Amino acid sequence: MLQVQAPTDLRPGKNGQYRTLMAILGGALALLILITIPLTFPLLNYSLLLLKASLESPTSAASSAFRPQIFASGNLSIFSALPCDLAVGEWIPNSNPNAAPPYTNDTCWAIHEHLNCLKYGRPDHGFLQWRWRPDGCELPAFNPAQFLELMRHKAFAFVGDNIARNHVQSLICLLSKVEYPIDVSPSRDEHFKKWKYMSYNFTMAFLWTTHLVKSQESSTKGVFDLYLDEFDEAWTSQIPGFDYVMISSGQWFLHPLYFHENGRVIGCHDCFLDNVTELGIYHGYRKAFRTAFKAILTSESFKGITYLRTFAPAHFENGLWNQGGNCLRTEPLKSKDSALEGMNLELYMTQMEEFRRAEREGRKKGIKFRLLDTTQPMWLRPDGHPSQYGHWPQGNDSSLLNDCVHWCLPGPIDIWSDFLLHMVKLEGIRSAQERALLAHQTELNQR
Repeated sequence: MLQVQAPTDLRPGKNGQYRTLMAILGGALALLILITIPLTFPLLNYSLLLLKASLESPTSAASSAFRPQIFASGNLSIFSALPCDLAVGEWIPNSNPNAAPPYTNDTCWAIHEHLNCLKYGRPDHGFLQWRWRPDGCELPAFNPAQFLELMRHKAFAFVGDNIARNHVQSLICLLSKVEYPIDVSPSRDEHFKKWKYMSYNFTMAFLWTTHLVKSQESSTKGVFDLYLDEFDEAWTSQIPGFDYVMISSGQWFLHPLYFHENGRVIGCHDCFLDNVTELGIYHGYRKAFRTAFKAILTSESFKGITYLRTFAPAHFENGLWNQGGNCLRTEPLKSKDSALEGMNLELYMTQMEEFRRAEREGRKKGIKFRLLDTTQPMWLRPDGHPSQYGHWPQGNDSSLLNDCVHWCLPGPIDIWSDFLLHMVKLEGIRSAQERALLAHQTELNQR
């Protein structure tokens, strides 16, 4: 006779199989959600490779955290679970060499004259025919509609110097395919600008700072006083209310500098005075970033995400900027042929060390720091600068020196927005990883 087995009692407390079954169902449900989200929401476009990585234990993720490459930015933090490092890769030719650039000087009003290489006769357009391919994955091209949708009802501040403004102009031009913003700046000061994308209720701002800390030009032209332990309140007072803040700084630290701390001069960079200690550029650079990060870490009003956009090297060859140096290359460098070194490497590493310090401190307080690592990709693009093809605005008769610091628009700097969009799309997964790691660490500490 057919034996009918009595059903197992799966009520809580009655049978251990209940807990086992619930654990299996829970795991299956979690896996189903992880698989469904990327397929259901094309805005996120997560790679399925993320599934395997996101299920790895924090211990196994940490064990592969350090690689020999200097630019393993994604692998130096919790971001190590992602399938590739955006900062390590190569510039490769566009698949369609005849494709039009994402914008031109005729279609975008935001390009300043000294960045308008096409308008002022740059003869070669080959510098526009390259795209960045990270090692191990493909980086999607910037999608302005996706970016604006993700920024709906949000506010983003770009804090920094001329290069930060260069980035803002690039982003405005990239977004212009969908919408132009309305200027809602509180004043006519070009150093502090604010725009609003009305259809998305998205506010974007540029907040000027040369050295991230309080600074002023001294009585000697071209020499700056840096107050390394004092916030630059011109920007720190404005970040409350922003959901994202991106900070950056670099080239202004090459000027001669007097360093002040605790109300007195403690040394200098490149001042050549017998009674002042030469501390060097890296001392001021480190302290400036430490103070800038401190302003964010101690802010009671700013609760958003902070991005550090890393140092963008200049490319003067055959002379310094004021001694006839120029940048006349017409193609990118290959990563295997040109390693970052010397001052550029030291500035980059200084930034990275201070960023990691702030990141650790922020994790304890629930404050998010993210790295937009652009140094290596931009080091490989000496062909992307205005050189002699930039002009001051009409009416200014002053001649420009060869510009190998800023970037042509359109040009290689547009890739920064590709990086940014990719990181914003992955923010949900990264935040979940950080919460899981924090919970795991808390559990270990309580044992």
